[in-house]
Amino acid sequence: MSGQKTDGQPSDAQSQQTTDCCSVSHSHSLTESEVAADVETLATLGNDTRYEALRLIAEADDDVCVCELEPTLGVSQGAVSQALSRLFSAGLVERRKEGRWRYYTATPSAERLLRVLDDGRSLDDDR
Repeated sequence: MSGQKTDGQPSDAQSQQTTDCCSVSHSHSLTESEVAADVETLATLGNDTRYEALRLIAEADDDVCVCELEPTLGVSQGAVSQALSRLFSAGLVERRKEGRWRYYTATPSAERLLRVLDDGRSLDDDR
């Protein structure tokens, strides 16, 4: 028989397996605020405009102005400004103001994160 009693209830062996399996508690080492920060970072990168803007900024040789990103991203200057503001809030870019213009650079954290994504993609290519 399949290990089930005729009354539809699991046998003692099945009950023991379920208890053994589900009695293990899993946890991670992150605090609630660290999880929230990670989720915010990932949510920020979960938008094409923000992700591409970060890539362009990270790969640039110098600070990047909003007006330089607009034609490449194919969205309005307002949309680029909103994307950059969100990247700044997430700690992925730094900005400096020069007159009426703002210039952006990728943070070391953003550069590490982009490298991890690149490394993951290259591992997928090796398969």
